Amino acid sequence: MAVKLSADEMRAWQGLLHAHEQLVRTLDADLRERHGISFGAYDVLLRLAGATDGTLRMTELAARVMLPPSSLTRRVDRLVADGLLERSRSDRDSRLMLVRLTASGRGLVRRAAATHLRGIREHFTGRLSEHQLTALADALEAIAGPHEPH
Repeated sequence: MAVKLSADEMRAWQGLLHAHEQLVRTLDADLRERHGISFGAYDVLLRLAGATDGTLRMTELAARVMLPPSSLTRRVDRLVADGLLERSRSDRDSRLMLVRLTASGRGLVRRAAATHLRGIREHFTGRLSEHQLTALADALEAIAGPHEPH
């Protein structure tokens, strides 16, 4: 096995890292400017909006967002303080912590969704041809595997 990456390997790797960082920074700035929330906060609200009754166990939420558990706890704490989420213990098992989207949280995620989708199209998918988009999706699924939207 080669000790160094080939030029194409390095180009692909660095392209992925730079594109991800640039896209997340841009989408975050749009959400902060237009809705006063971060990309990470929006992600938490969006995952809960897609859940039955807007409620998930913290462990389920952690599996759906791309944050370490300690970062998720701090983010949920801030969203609870802002009135966008509620936290409670499960009636069935008091060891389980539930997180629920409030009406304010649901309204915010609905308003922010248009900004977020526009940003994805403007800064990512809209810059690719249909062929490039399909090839990129196929390539990323070859690495991460196919997934269900969450």
